[in-house]
Order: sequence, then C-alpha cells, then structure tokens
Amino acid sequence: MKIALPTRQNIIDSHFGHCEYYTVFTIDDSNKEIINQEIITSPAGCGCKSNIASTLSEMGVNLMLAGNMGEGAVNVLNRSGIEVLRGCSGDVKEVALNWLAGAVVDSGELCHEHEHGCHN
Repeated sequence: MKIALPTRQNIIDSHFGHCEYYTVFTIDDSNKEIINQEIITSPAGCGCKSNIASTLSEMGVNLMLAGNMGEGAVNVLNRSGIEVLRGCSGDVKEVALNWLAGAVVDSGELCHEHEHGCHN
C-alpha cells in the first residue's frame, strides 16, 4: 500500500493544492511498517486541476493524509481511487505512523475559501 501526504518542509501542508511536494510512503501491509519513502514534486497551479491525482494513482497511492482541501480536490482524488483523510497536521512521518497506529480519522471538513481561483 502507498500513502501520500501534501508536504512543505517535512510538515503536512495545510493546503493540498499549494504544497511544495508530496511525500509518498510505501507500507508493508503485513507488518504495518513504512518500508520506503519517495518525494514527488508538486505540479504548478491548483492541485485539483493538475494531474497529481492520476500521477499518484499510477504510482499505486490509494490514501492521502491531508491538512485541508476543497470538495473538488477530494472528488478528483476519489475518482482516481485515492481515499482522503483530512485534518492532519505536523511532521509527515509522525502523521503516517499515527495513521498506522489507527490514531488518524477524517475531520470531515472541507476548505471553502479558494482565494487562489480553484473552484472545483
């Protein structure tokens, strides 16, 4: 299994669409351990209108642990087979380890302020 986290300086970026890069962890499902880490450069522009969902899906990512994101981005990721858990914050590896321990749940909150013109 692979999980992706929108990242800025090793911290969950509070806005998915403008992160510096994506940290992708490969998880050993049998041991619930991180066995690999990759960095994927964020595409220019708004995350929900970029090709990042298909790029991550093609890499085998099926879960995104994110800070906040709009409904359009959630829908785009879901259509690409990527489940989204929002409300995450802090160091990306710590967030991933907390998720593995069962301590991360979706906040259910959607970003409604799109001052950057991304209205999907």
